[in-house]
Amino acid sequence: MFQMTVLYGHPKDPAEFDRYYNDVHVPLVRKIQGLKNLTVTKFGPGPRGEQPPYYLMATLGADTREEFDALMSTPEGRDVGRDVRNFATGGATLLYGEMTQEM
Repeated sequence: MFQMTVLYGHPKDPAEFDRYYNDVHVPLVRKIQGLKNLTVTKFGPGPRGEQPPYYLMATLGADTREEFDALMSTPEGRDVGRDVRNFATGGATLLYGEMTQEM
């Protein structure tokens, strides 16, 4: 399975980030017909209480890179891409890869 991982930096206003992400952005992502998965992880402090380098991670999956690229080129996919700038005040890093193992 192909996956895109988005790592969001710490936002200027975490409460507003959470509200917008959950109420606006995730519903936009769910409109992309054909995505195989969406997982979201909100990071907490590390074992010694240190702040993690990222605030939140989202992973979106499709069977292949070609399928994923096609999904992201739909109007719904383009809306999701454009929406990131509306809330990601801490920046967003995109990583692309193949999932090779799963429990």
